[in-house]
Amino acid sequence: MNRAKAALLKTLGFANSLVLTRSYVTTRPICSQVTQFSHLSHFHSDQSCGFHFLNTHQSLFFSSAPNSVLQLVLANQWSAELENELSESYPSLTHDAVIYVLKKLDKDPKKAWDFFNWVCEKNGFRPSSSVFNLMLGVLGHKDSMKQFWITLRQMKEQGFYIDVQTYSAIAERLKKGKMNNDVVAFKHFFERMMQDNATDEVAKKVADVVSGSEWSAGIEKELGELKITLSDNFIIRVLKELRICPSKALSFFHWLGQSSGYEHNTITYNAVARIIAQADSIGEFWSVIEEMKGAGHELDLDTYIKITRQFQKSKMMEDAVKLYELMMDGPYKPSVQDCSMLLRSISASDKPDLDMVFRVAKKFESAGNTLSKAVYDGIHRSLTSAGSFDEAEKITKVMRNAGYEPDNITYSQLVFGLCKAKRLEESCKVLDEMEANGCVPDIMTWTILIQGHCAANEVDTALVCFAKMIEKGCDADADLLDVLINGFLKQRKIEGAYKLLVEMVNMTRLRPWQATYKNLIENLLEVRKLDEAFALLHLMKKQSYPPYPEPFVQYISKFGSVEDAAEFFKALSVKEYPSSAAYVHVFKSFFKEGRDSEAKELLYKCPHHIRKLGEISKLFGSTEGKQTAA
Repeated sequence: MNRAKAALLKTLGFANSLVLTRSYVTTRPICSQVTQFSHLSHFHSDQSCGFHFLNTHQSLFFSSAPNSVLQLVLANQWSAELENELSESYPSLTHDAVIYVLKKLDKDPKKAWDFFNWVCEKNGFRPSSSVFNLMLGVLGHKDSMKQFWITLRQMKEQGFYIDVQTYSAIAERLKKGKMNNDVVAFKHFFERMMQDNATDEVAKKVADVVSGSEWSAGIEKELGELKITLSDNFIIRVLKELRICPSKALSFFHWLGQSSGYEHNTITYNAVARIIAQADSIGEFWSVIEEMKGAGHELDLDTYIKITRQFQKSKMMEDAVKLYELMMDGPYKPSVQDCSMLLRSISASDKPDLDMVFRVAKKFESAGNTLSKAVYDGIHRSLTSAGSFDEAEKITKVMRNAGYEPDNITYSQLVFGLCKAKRLEESCKVLDEMEANGCVPDIMTWTILIQGHCAANEVDTALVCFAKMIEKGCDADADLLDVLINGFLKQRKIEGAYKLLVEMVNMTRLRPWQATYKNLIENLLEVRKLDEAFALLHLMKKQSYPPYPEPFVQYISKFGSVEDAAEFFKALSVKEYPSSAAYVHVFKSFFKEGRDSEAKELLYKCPHHIRKLGEISKLFGSTEGKQTAA
């Protein structure tokens, strides 16, 4: 063990005066119980769930046209021969099928670009606004910017526009990639495109009419008088303008199909589905899905992904599961990643619905899929979070039989569930079981263990676990330090939190999160520990964080001395003096608290250039004027 870690372990002795120190707890093995089960070819849930897994080693079989096209594209280098085979086998492709293939190729921009060009130029496919936006998202990366700009120009030439969500996502990605020239050019292109889009203003007028009042014959008459030219692109634009009032968007959609002679297609159905997939209009959403299926149209994969993310974000898990089941029964099946993401969302609730978990897993497997490690993790995560530890052991056994040994993710989920169930001693023992099975606990596992103890107000044991982690040679990070600091603060052990942070910074060169510093500074000032708060401000400055003056100004103007204010200015200074705005802020706070004499005394201690500032002179002049008038 290096000297810094040894010193830190020794320093952790300060905890003796802050917490109760006790030996590392042990109890009966948890994970070893998994190996006691006989080989299970099927996993049976408890009777309340009533679901079971099918054979987990079936091969995935593709038979539908979208999957067949995708597999053909994935299996071959792009060539004239491949294009001929595609043209002969698939002389035409639907809008949904093209969306599906492009979405599945979103990690392979070159192949997506080749497919897009073939389907548009040689297959006779006419791209829609949603296809163009999807393609831009695929190409908006450093290695495919040439194709990106070509597609963007094609899009404009064909009268389509970039939707705001696509623009924002691509612009953010370009910024992160430090592609500054492309960021500026893309911004200008987007702004010009929106200005030049003649249909944009007409679409806004239509949306204003529709949203102005409840749907009526008067609105229908007014819309008829506008003499609008209907197109898929125009309808999508109007629907997006109406996204904050989904019921009116649906009324407009139905009016078009009933009164204007316009025949809705897969493009417009998908567009309205995205708009009304909200909690306030969920009944209408499912009605449209049923109507859509009846008309022979499918929800495309891109629309599904956007809607399911919205459902999961809004905690509409029953609808997310129902939609997943519908898509898995159709031709455009979600990916393994979509399945594991849905399972993760279900497990994130306070009381995971295990019925939903098994519905998702059963539907995934019944489509011919082999359960992956990610899907097993999703099932196991929900079981442990729900406190169903016997069932979690069974699924771990099935997972092992399928060739997936428990890893840090598996064990961390078990630790999390045990901590959540307040079975803290057993959660500690899991780490010994991990090592016995050849799996070394990583920082994630230790953090979950320590956070579980802090959440249960067992900061004493959390600190013992932390010391054991250091002894085992695992380095702490900013996340773990934040967990410990919050645990101390939760029990109002503010001085202990301060000492821990300082020791970690000084002995291990750890760089705490800025939010950790801020939180601890605020707590220190609450208990009048100004010197310690100043010390943290100096540490922040040494670690290149921006200053955090607000709580200091409030504290010093109420309780501090002139010397405290002067010390604060020193702590803020990056070079010789802090900014003039910092001085003005402090003086205003002193006057606000009625401490005019302290403000004047502080002014005399300020540098000459600060005393001569016009804003400072004005501030003190106005104050003296008020005193004279009084």
